[in-house]
Amino acid sequence: MRVAIAWAVLLCATSVSVASPIEDGRRFAEKNCGRCHAIGREGDSPLPGAPAFRTLSERYPIESLAEALAEGIVTAHPDMPEFVLEPEEIDALLSYLESIQAR
Repeated sequence: MRVAIAWAVLLCATSVSVASPIEDGRRFAEKNCGRCHAIGREGDSPLPGAPAFRTLSERYPIESLAEALAEGIVTAHPDMPEFVLEPEEIDALLSYLESIQAR
């Protein structure tokens, strides 16, 4: 009986799901960017003029955004808040952006 309980506990402990970097990036985008940008594979940006995330690779190589995200993205328009991201946030957001680019 103890062996069965031990196995049940072990199986429950190992079945805990850890979010992927893509999922973490999607959550970051929803929380911090979705108010202005279309962050999914379809739809218009809520703020006209804010680029849809799925088309960012048409403007910039996605991997080149890492440095800007680490140093702080500053734009010429006042509606865009300045963000400085931690390395794991950058990796997650870039993974998400790569996953949704229009091909």
